[in-house]
Amino acid sequence: MKIYRFDAGGELRMEEADLPQPGPGEVRVRVEAASLNYRDLLIQDAARAGMLPGRVPLSDAAGAVDALGEGVSHWRPGQRVAVAFFRDWIEGRFQSRYMESAWGGQARDGVLAEYLIVPAGALVAMPSHWDGVEGATLPCAGVTAWHALAARSRLSAGDVLLVQGTGGVALFGLQLGVALGARVIVLSSSDAKLERARALGASEGINYRARPDWASAVREVTGGEGASHVLELGGPATYPQSLQALAAGGVLAQIGVLSGLGPKPDLSRLQTINADIVGVTVGSVAHLAELSAFMSQHRLWPAIDRVFDFDQAAQAYAYLRAAGHFGKVAIRVGG
Repeated sequence: MKIYRFDAGGELRMEEADLPQPGPGEVRVRVEAASLNYRDLLIQDAARAGMLPGRVPLSDAAGAVDALGEGVSHWRPGQRVAVAFFRDWIEGRFQSRYMESAWGGQARDGVLAEYLIVPAGALVAMPSHWDGVEGATLPCAGVTAWHALAARSRLSAGDVLLVQGTGGVALFGLQLGVALGARVIVLSSSDAKLERARALGASEGINYRARPDWASAVREVTGGEGASHVLELGGPATYPQSLQALAAGGVLAQIGVLSGLGPKPDLSRLQTINADIVGVTVGSVAHLAELSAFMSQHRLWPAIDRVFDFDQAAQAYAYLRAAGHFGKVAIRVGG
């Protein structure tokens, strides 16, 4: 089979490898597609610094069950599945040991290969109306938005949700927010992208280049109240205004590091407005199953910007790094 690895300089190289065999409790998946996330750029940066030679990249994949290991009875060959981001976080509260079970990171090879061995409990049936490319968008971006909004923040009808940007997590947040009955406000530097966000159901769009004081703009369009829920994706550059845009009693989901790690904000406002911060790093297999069922029930499709062929993996990385995308960037691996 064909598989990608980072070379010593952090560049992607396709190699030939033996077809892996599933052990007890494992499933071999014929990978149909993989998708990229901002995390994958950080992993490549680490590889370019000489930290991860030989690592197989990417965390998000979907495909078809190809072979079963001993003791696996609840899957059958041909079933179409998405692969959970954390192999070991099945359900319940997060534990620090789960971090090492993430695909394509510091501790474990990723999914950019034609075949993949997965613990049977780390697979979820993808929505029946989706293809493999669509299924590959769920494990990181989709689950992150679901975990933040449905599982932790309890977003509900009539709430106001502020979403930063138009990347994968942001647009899943937009779509889930609309489906849950919330009023969704989207931030972007592009009027064209804001129009596309409105087509997906956004109630308002704010161009943060035209309104650098975008927290004030959020308060203006909400009658001075602010947003009851904020998906904080930007990091230090956006955090102070995210706190200012947050309504009394609201919830800020801290997710992104687009402008770096941190920040060190003055959190006294949280106390004065009785608000909460929840930290979100993807989610469990149970969250993935809940999300897949929700997308099926509501007949939703993910926003996909561009799909690259398997031999164009390097171009897919470059395209994501250019940051002009609207939604997800994916790689089609097999049919």
